[in-house]
Amino acid sequence: MAQKSKTVFVCSNCGYDAPKWQGKCPSCGQWNTFKEMTIMPERRSEKIASGVLDNGHKSEPVRLSSISAAEEPRIDTHDTELNRVLGGGLVPGSLTLLGGEPGIGKSTLLLQTILGMRDKNVLYVSGEESERQIKLRADRLNHQGTDCLLLCETELERIFAHIKNTQPDMVVIDSIQTIFTSTIDSAPGNITQIRECTAAILKYAKESSVPVILIGHITKDGTIAGPKVLEHIVDTVLQFEGDRHYFYRILRSIKNRFGSTAELGIYEMRSDGLIAVENPSQVLVNEDNAELSGVAVAAAIEGARPFLIETQALVSTAAYGTPQRSSTGFDTRRLNMLLAVLEKRVGFKLGQKDVFLNIAGGIRVSDPAIDLSVIAAVLSSNVDTGIERSVCLTGEVGLSGEIRPVTRIAQRISEAQKLGFERMIVPAANVKGLDKKGITIELVPVKRVEEALRALFG
Repeated sequence: MAQKSKTVFVCSNCGYDAPKWQGKCPSCGQWNTFKEMTIMPERRSEKIASGVLDNGHKSEPVRLSSISAAEEPRIDTHDTELNRVLGGGLVPGSLTLLGGEPGIGKSTLLLQTILGMRDKNVLYVSGEESERQIKLRADRLNHQGTDCLLLCETELERIFAHIKNTQPDMVVIDSIQTIFTSTIDSAPGNITQIRECTAAILKYAKESSVPVILIGHITKDGTIAGPKVLEHIVDTVLQFEGDRHYFYRILRSIKNRFGSTAELGIYEMRSDGLIAVENPSQVLVNEDNAELSGVAVAAAIEGARPFLIETQALVSTAAYGTPQRSSTGFDTRRLNMLLAVLEKRVGFKLGQKDVFLNIAGGIRVSDPAIDLSVIAAVLSSNVDTGIERSVCLTGEVGLSGEIRPVTRIAQRISEAQKLGFERMIVPAANVKGLDKKGITIELVPVKRVEEALRALFG
């Protein structure tokens, strides 16, 4: 007697399932996230992928001591920024998810990447665009003499049939929300469809050692559309972000089973595609020598990459009674904390003034070492006095007004020295034991915020 399917309700945020609908998820605490889902008696993903996997692979237990600990060989994408964020390149058999806002450049990034991999047979599956649209984009990218296999299809069974016939070295699917399997009676983009299709693709990737890259849409709040378990299934989650009003795009790693999640890739959007920015410091720092008030240069690090950025601040009298606190590219709560430190520890009264902060270039920085430059930019705007353009700062500010040490100080100093800065204000704790061989820039060690301000403004 055949088993019947059953209906359960699954939380789209964490994947928790319950036999009946609930308003609040008991696992993650989110409201109105339960969606109805049909559970079949057999695992659909195994049947879906069985048509392309004919190796009769069966899992068996092995001893830990018999497993080789050698590092997995990486596939070079011929893109220095993408390789850095991935941890050195694509791992064979890995499943990577690339998310981002519509029109930010996800398809352009992957298309130009696979066109640059001339030694690989790559299958590009598009469920959103026609062959002609993709051809026009490829011509605009100016990749002469390169080619790839193109398939415009949304049914997963047909995609696996073409994979079996072509035997590609790498597969790109744009996007996972448009793919569906005929074994499930629901529309594409449904939680059930996304979950089962991704599971089938993962099974194929792991058993065939072919890397697969999925493109995913994001919701209004910036999370990847579909169930949260989608991010748990894949090996790597990349976020492609940026402001459409700026030329620069940021590639971040949110999850990476094969490398660090602290790495950062920076691209410049041009008419002929995305160009990797090898030295972001020269791009993010304005070379104008005019000493404008409210501008300070900070030495920041994202992952293992040092770069210099401009922090811009504007302080003005609150016109409507209630002062505003606004920041772009920086945590607003941390800005409020730094303003409280200024008022309590240094004695500057900013309670009745509007404070606006901006990180130049449209990027977002989470490195606490830019605290000192934020404070310097705010005070520079408040007293309307410019900071010398030959000075840069680095240091974390504590609640008692002390300047705390930062990590990788030698890399920060080297980056500032390379761009021609003459003086650098650093935490005093970082100078102790520092090898000053080869350092030509003047280091100004400070222990408290007051010392840093005296060094800047006299």
